[in-house]
Amino acid sequence: MLRIEGLTAGYGDKIVLRGVDLRAEPGHVTCVMGRNGAGKTTLLRSIMGQTRRHAGIIHLNATPLHDLPAHEVPRHGIGYVPQGRRLFGPLSVAENLEIGLMVRAHDPATRERVLTLFPRLRERLDQPAGTLSGGEQQMLALARALCLEPAVLLLDEPTEGLQPSMIRLIRDSVTTLKAAGVAIVLVEQRVEAVLSIADTVVFMAQGQIAETLPAAGLTPDAEPFRRHIGI
Repeated sequence: MLRIEGLTAGYGDKIVLRGVDLRAEPGHVTCVMGRNGAGKTTLLRSIMGQTRRHAGIIHLNATPLHDLPAHEVPRHGIGYVPQGRRLFGPLSVAENLEIGLMVRAHDPATRERVLTLFPRLRERLDQPAGTLSGGEQQMLALARALCLEPAVLLLDEPTEGLQPSMIRLIRDSVTTLKAAGVAIVLVEQRVEAVLSIADTVVFMAQGQIAETLPAAGLTPDAEPFRRHIGI
């Protein structure tokens, strides 16, 4: 389980997160929502050690992550798919996957499991990542993160700009990972996408957790969505 308590963090002396508490449990999808600037991406980046922590703790089971350098966090089983994907464009699909495998020294069997989940990537192993379509690049970014065999997967706006067929594929992939016991923290703005896979919805505002609700029973026109993400 990923456990965050009292997290205050930001960039340099600029505070963005203020006393954030959050838990992500195995086989559970926690969706984080909020208006632009609420601190959603900063929360994910703080889990990955990419911001300056001023207070609070981040634990994966009994292992403290909050004092680790950023490059050490993935080695403990935290996969991260950032907004914008951040692939190595000139490298091939296979080489991007190999980078993911190297982080935790996983073998080709791990790659095979990932390619079974995303068979389209198998057809493009020799193709430069930068020449893939937007949906295929999102697949590759997710596949690379899964090469870590993560206990926790952080996804930042994974359906942004994708066509409906690709959105369904990403949704189905998240559902499969959930069934396999992966704890998933998903930042998403599309209410319909959230309600189709979420167990818990966490609303952020001004760097704090404003409200946490079970997804069951929520509808797209529910008051919390209007209150926390409506214009």
